[in-house]
Amino acid sequence: MVFLSMELLSSSSRIIVFFVAAFVILRTTEARVRLPANETFPALIVLGDSIVDPGNNNDLKTLIKCNFLPYGRDFMGGYPTGRFCNGKIASDFVADELGIKELLPAYLGSDFQPSDLLTGVSFASGGSGFDPLTPKTASVLSLPDQLRLFKAYLGKVEGLVGEEQTNIILSKSLFLVIAGSDDIANTYFDGIRRHQYDVPAYADLMVSSASSFLGELYGLGARRLAVAGAPPLGCLPSQRTLSGVKTKECAENYNEAAKLYNSKLSSQLHSLDAKFPEAKFVYIDIYKPLLDLILNPQKSGFKVSDKGCCGTGKIEVAVLCNQVNPFTCEHASSYVFWDSYHPSERAYKVIIGEVIQKCVDQFF
Repeated sequence: MVFLSMELLSSSSRIIVFFVAAFVILRTTEARVRLPANETFPALIVLGDSIVDPGNNNDLKTLIKCNFLPYGRDFMGGYPTGRFCNGKIASDFVADELGIKELLPAYLGSDFQPSDLLTGVSFASGGSGFDPLTPKTASVLSLPDQLRLFKAYLGKVEGLVGEEQTNIILSKSLFLVIAGSDDIANTYFDGIRRHQYDVPAYADLMVSSASSFLGELYGLGARRLAVAGAPPLGCLPSQRTLSGVKTKECAENYNEAAKLYNSKLSSQLHSLDAKFPEAKFVYIDIYKPLLDLILNPQKSGFKVSDKGCCGTGKIEVAVLCNQVNPFTCEHASSYVFWDSYHPSERAYKVIIGEVIQKCVDQFF
């Protein structure tokens, strides 16, 4: 990739002119959310797990990837990008709602362009989490790995617009962090951690790690940080199957763990607000909106919520969700879940549409 060097930008005035021109050109959508006058989010920076991974795992030596059909079958052009979905994912809808751009690319993805630097990217890696053991077990990018990529990204942005403008971009951009589901579902309940910690102690471990990570982001210039809690994990088709509960029931031990973690995380974000008064840390509740879709699917026009569209919908995810499987549904828009673990494109759209304005309002 070719990036403009500082030699080409010999004066601060040329840097500012370039930045303003590039921003106007690159801002291709209008914000759907209501923002105060003269306020904007110039970029969206995303870190976390598969809910917001647009393809960073594609070239990793891991089984946690989905750059093959039927993933992406309803995406633009009908091709798999590495998004764990039939189409767009949560980060795409957030970027669109904020009026930044229609799609948020993966920093390590083939679709990433130098022009994406000023409006943001995703560093998220499917299978990652706050517990260091989670990404290690899955052979994916840990949150410290993602932070290192973010630092490299910062260097490229500074090369484009200089340090001063980079700091302005960072201070006004939205930093979205979504992680924790794989910690609870895989590393704890289906892994070794349940033999080492009880649920409250493990939730404390996760929150402590999350707090340290958010502090590092603050140290690098982030000032508007939104952090999502865990979903109702016990109602995901895969966890229902693995727990052996009846089809229409949820695994309540997973849900109780998620709720406890969410409560602790929310409290810690309030503490970070007090510790870093120049920043704002916002908790995003995705537990209730997703649970409502699962329990009352018809209210939002869905027909199926107890299994995914791909395959049997009960266990298939990543490599198990493939074109060889003959049971994949025809219309994913009728399903709350695309595979046994991840929501469908339409479900993401409904959830983000419900939470985004409330999230944004808390920054102003």
